[in-house]
Amino acid sequence: MIVTSQKLSVLEKVGYSLGDLAANLIFQTLMTFLAFFYTDVYKIPAGTASVIIFVGGFFGAFFNIIMGVIADRTNTRWGKFRPWILWTSVPFGVMALLAFSTPNFGENGKIIYALITYFLLVIIYSANNLPYSALSGVLTGDMKERNSLSSYRFVAVMIAQFIIQSLLLPLVLIFGHGDKAAGFKTVMTIFAITGVIFFIITFLTTKERIVPAQAQKTSIKQDLKDLVKNRPWVIMLFLTILVFITLALKGGMYIFYFKYYLSETHLATFLENIGFNRFISGLNNMLIGMGLTEFQWPKDAPTSAFSLFNAGGIIFMIVGIMFSKPLADRFGKRDVFAVFLFLSALCLLMFNFYPPESIGIVFITQILHGFFYGVTIPLLWAMIADVADYSEWKNNRRATAIIFSAMLFGLKIGLSVGGALGAGLLARYGYVAEVPQQTASTISGIRMSVSIYPGLIFIIGAIMLIWYKINKKMELTIESDLKERRK
Repeated sequence: MIVTSQKLSVLEKVGYSLGDLAANLIFQTLMTFLAFFYTDVYKIPAGTASVIIFVGGFFGAFFNIIMGVIADRTNTRWGKFRPWILWTSVPFGVMALLAFSTPNFGENGKIIYALITYFLLVIIYSANNLPYSALSGVLTGDMKERNSLSSYRFVAVMIAQFIIQSLLLPLVLIFGHGDKAAGFKTVMTIFAITGVIFFIITFLTTKERIVPAQAQKTSIKQDLKDLVKNRPWVIMLFLTILVFITLALKGGMYIFYFKYYLSETHLATFLENIGFNRFISGLNNMLIGMGLTEFQWPKDAPTSAFSLFNAGGIIFMIVGIMFSKPLADRFGKRDVFAVFLFLSALCLLMFNFYPPESIGIVFITQILHGFFYGVTIPLLWAMIADVADYSEWKNNRRATAIIFSAMLFGLKIGLSVGGALGAGLLARYGYVAEVPQQTASTISGIRMSVSIYPGLIFIIGAIMLIWYKINKKMELTIESDLKERRK
């Protein structure tokens, strides 16, 4: 095992994090707006769009495993994982632009075009993001440096998430002058060019320091056998699935909580009282004065408040991320993750019990949830890198990419299941689209879907970590033993 200096410069941490910002400009758009784009912009039937997205998600999940095997067996003068970021940068940008373009085909032609471009984008995304994620496991073997790297990385992720969830639709309307199709094309062109530049910066500023010994030759069968016998990996796989089921479920249900449960009158009063409407009016005057289209923020109070709700949560997730490294350095990643996942679950449970008029406390709870969950965000991926170290420590073999590929498989399975679960719960509780008022049973189901169900799933995830044995003491033991071995 060949290892050079374990310390990472600020330049390398920032350069690495830009790769995740680039990927998440596309990934967050896919998660948040692909269904809207297919149905409302490209005019594909909703049922067909749902099938394309669901099947594509599962296909991408399984392709991650294949990509993990390929990446672990890649050998170039640039390393195993860095070259994939370079090789896929331009294809990723091109496919992202094509996936959000609207060529003038008939209905069948549109479906075929959407299917092909989405599947190709999923393949390119896996070929780019799996090696990118695995790269964090070989930049350094120093646990504290790895915690710091994850914090940098997920601040970049939160910036991308803020741009997409709070600003993308207004930008689409501004750049398209009201034409959503033209607006999406322009915005995705900007994202694609930005992404290519950021991926190249990531490639140029990073260095793989943990290199498997030349004598290490393992079969795919042996790699998979090591995975199954690796208890920390099994726990992290199920934890990843549970976390992303929760994120997809509550993320998809919040809009219904705002639209049908919280009081529209009280939401409008809240926005007025905090000065938000004056802020948007002032912003519009400034943009119009610059010769641009006005900032097309949603006009109805529930949608507007929902966007602000998301923005507040994301901002405090970034604050939470900043506390993640010092807490993990002191107490260990496992214990910090479990405690803060449990605290964020308690915040989710509270949404079920607030009356419709309690707008302020709903926003305060979202801010607390964002902070608590933000602390856990970098730790998930840093812990997966620790699992790769644990596998090397136990088996004297390192297979970084396949460990990360299995976790990305869990991520995509979780997102697919969580999204489908949200739609299934709406159907179970009798939801009817576009009616002014839902039944009491439906509203109760919506409240439980943003609070009780996701909160309980988070709590189960926190409890599972009792059996995850890589605590602070074992982290130090693994790090010390591997340093000696690698000498």
